[in-house]
Amino acid sequence: MDIELKPLNLPGSDDRPFVIAGPCSAESREMLMSAAGNLVGYPNVLFRAGLWKPRTRPSAFEGVGKEGLAWLSEVRKTYGLKVCTEVASAEHVELCLKSGVDALWIGARTSGNPFSMQEIAEALSGTDIPIFIKNPLNPDLKLWIGAIERLQKSNCLNVHAIHRGFSLADNGVYRQSPLWQIPIELRRLMPELKILCDPSHIAGKREFVFGLAQTAMNLCFDGLMVEMHPCPEKAKTDAEQQLTPEQLHDLIAGLKITREEDQRQTDLELLREKIDKIDTEIIGLLGERMQISRQVSRIKKEKNMSVLQINRWDKLLKERMQQAEKRGLRGGFVKEIFEQIHEESVSIQDEMLKEDK
Repeated sequence: MDIELKPLNLPGSDDRPFVIAGPCSAESREMLMSAAGNLVGYPNVLFRAGLWKPRTRPSAFEGVGKEGLAWLSEVRKTYGLKVCTEVASAEHVELCLKSGVDALWIGARTSGNPFSMQEIAEALSGTDIPIFIKNPLNPDLKLWIGAIERLQKSNCLNVHAIHRGFSLADNGVYRQSPLWQIPIELRRLMPELKILCDPSHIAGKREFVFGLAQTAMNLCFDGLMVEMHPCPEKAKTDAEQQLTPEQLHDLIAGLKITREEDQRQTDLELLREKIDKIDTEIIGLLGERMQISRQVSRIKKEKNMSVLQINRWDKLLKERMQQAEKRGLRGGFVKEIFEQIHEESVSIQDEMLKEDK
């Protein structure tokens, strides 16, 4: 069974993205049927509901479990919607396949555990059910790719990815940090992979979901996974980030869809050529800087000086950040760049000082 990730068409609207939508948790049969009823008329939507919830603390609501599979089956029969749920073990997989669930997703806490991923991959071996893999909680692209590859090597060929943000010490206004560069790099490394965005989990609050969803469309993501609840304020899990049915409709209808072919305009290509030229110049300048670092190292070696001159480094960093802010650049952004440059410079000098010892 295959689910095509094609545009979702709303009556009287332009192309809309593929959407997976529904409540965070299947709390009761009545709530689930109510939520699903609000999605009737969306011809390319996949209905989601979590049955097993791997919560941070054991006192939190952890889902209704396998009892909810009968409710998802009723949704399929009553409304004709395709349904999906989260799995975190081989047992979950077996129960879902037996029940006829149309698609599965693997959550962030599971995708970051190679042992769990191997168990799930073996349970799914040879199946063609669509599987959506969320990124691990920590920003580790190799770990995310590893989870995807475990399924692919188990002959699961209908595998997709979902970007749901990353957990950092400081996530700013969001619940999770978007770190868009990571799914962009995943796209570069695995261009055939379909990548969706879960703005609900990145946002943490429903007022941020709209903006994040539009950013995902601007970055040419293949679709969205959005949490929707008939009465979000009464939700047992993730109440603050779930949309009402009306808000979900407004979100889908209001998105501006960016297509890659629309970006191939002459003015855009000219700007990209300028960026490419600047990037090449940056690489050249970095090479020159490291050559000078080698010369500095020779002098330090001759004069028996230490690699790290902390006063010089502190002065340099402050001056570069001031220069950056005068040009409208964020000081923190430039600080990170120069910290990386300085680390590489120190490493080069350290290696040279160790020579001939």
